Amino acid sequence: MNTRTRSRTTFQSSELSRSSAEVFAAAADHPVEVTRRDGESLVLMSGSADRARTNLLELAAQLVAVSTSTDGTLVTRMIDRFPWMLALSPADQQACANDILSAARASFATNQPHLAIAELTAWRETATAIAAGLGQEPVEWLDDSVVVERP
Repeated sequence: MNTRTRSRTTFQSSELSRSSAEVFAAAADHPVEVTRRDGESLVLMSGSADRARTNLLELAAQLVAVSTSTDGTLVTRMIDRFPWMLALSPADQQACANDILSAARASFATNQPHLAIAELTAWRETATAIAAGLGQEPVEWLDDSVVVERP
């Protein structure tokens, strides 16, 4: 499979039947448009790309609800939609709210759903780890350096 084929974003419907492997390889990498003479073009994409878009739309719906509400602060409105944020410290709640909104804006502006989804996931996983008690024990640093022989 050559790089030119994988980077193409548009294929004719006849190419889908003649050389489906090329079209599928490109669609596995990024959404492709399949043009048809007898109807509207279709978009072919991987399942993961479709799930990422769906997740981004769900996040967008939550953020629209947060941004249109006038009750409380941004953080309290975010906590209402994302209750796992309660496990974070007040400073981290503020940082989380700001980071998620910034990542969502970047995702919408660049059509890159993974930016917002990754940020949301990272904060949720951090809150989950804190809620599980991870990171509460003091870190024991080793003062003595140990020299090891080369393998």
